[in-house]
Amino acid sequence: MKLTIEDVRSRFIKHFDGSTGSVYASPGRINLIGEHTDYNGGFVFPGAVDKGMIAEIKPNGTNKVRAYSIDLKDLVEFDLDDPKGPSASWARYIYGICQEMKARGVEVKGFNTAFAGDVPLGAGMSSSAALESCYAFALNDLFGDNKVEKFELAKAGQATEHKYVGVNCGIMDQFASVFGKKGHLIRLDCRSLEYEYFPFDPKGYKLVLVNSCVKHELASSAYNDRRRSCENVVAHIAAKHAGVETLRDADWAMLEEVKDEVPQEDYNCAKYVIGEKDRVLAVCDALKAGDYETVGQKMYETHEGLSKDYLVSCPELDYLNDIARECGVTGSRVMGGGFGGCTINLVEEALAQPFIDTVKAKYKEKFGKEPLIYNVVIGDGSRKLL
Repeated sequence: MKLTIEDVRSRFIKHFDGSTGSVYASPGRINLIGEHTDYNGGFVFPGAVDKGMIAEIKPNGTNKVRAYSIDLKDLVEFDLDDPKGPSASWARYIYGICQEMKARGVEVKGFNTAFAGDVPLGAGMSSSAALESCYAFALNDLFGDNKVEKFELAKAGQATEHKYVGVNCGIMDQFASVFGKKGHLIRLDCRSLEYEYFPFDPKGYKLVLVNSCVKHELASSAYNDRRRSCENVVAHIAAKHAGVETLRDADWAMLEEVKDEVPQEDYNCAKYVIGEKDRVLAVCDALKAGDYETVGQKMYETHEGLSKDYLVSCPELDYLNDIARECGVTGSRVMGGGFGGCTINLVEEALAQPFIDTVKAKYKEKFGKEPLIYNVVIGDGSRKLL
């Protein structure tokens, strides 16, 4: 069911002083292609979705933040000057954004807030980035007179993940949440931070997410290990080639040069990333030409790499990918950090419902639970609602 302003406002009134504040929203995201490339200086191709986080916020005249998670039914209070911050994991996102916005010159004061989301948790649609971006945008509007540029809002969210949550993520999720534009995907160069909007209205096709209902926890997964593998390969290549700072700068010949110097798992990770760099650019060309068959082929290649080389898939996701192939789906792959979550599927409209029916039945038969299905609508980024 679609989350509404009224859902949030009613809880805000109930848990605070009966008055109302300002209401903000930020979306989750999908990523058509370009996975685990953002922290390697490569390209990504995300779009914001019509699901996300909505928060109501009102300054309270103190130095304390009183935050209520509607979904978790949990109230946390913390002082803005507390160097440690709250222990509740969800509240650390808000605490981190407060600290990062203060570091960017915003005079954050105490506030009351209630928030809720309809981004499926653990589905690889970046509910955490939606939460960070929502509060970064709101604090900039309420206390900063909108002086902080949008890119800095995204960077504040990324820094929150690094410093207060323990996930060494790239910039893509927060970027997509802040910069999303209805009816468009965005190609982001994660090295230069240059970006370009691509109209995305594929006639005759639908984007369908299939949630494996396997919940991932990136901070406790091997996400950070994969990043270290990539950085190790870069260090070996850089010793031979000046100017190589990330895998974005490396090519196949450079990788082969160091193959015997690095662990096999590190080599495989780098092999995937360099291949993914090429696939994103191929998809850009295919989209401009309206060639969705090539887009789909590259999506399947990405899944193969994420599963066999980067090792961030799982049996459930591989099974969903296999079913997609059997049903004639144009393209399918694991989306997000991996270890669970969703597959993203590019499906001809005529095949969409038969695919959904088949995947529900076969997945339940094999794993004892039915996957959740989300039809994707590309929406706008962070904004003030009221």
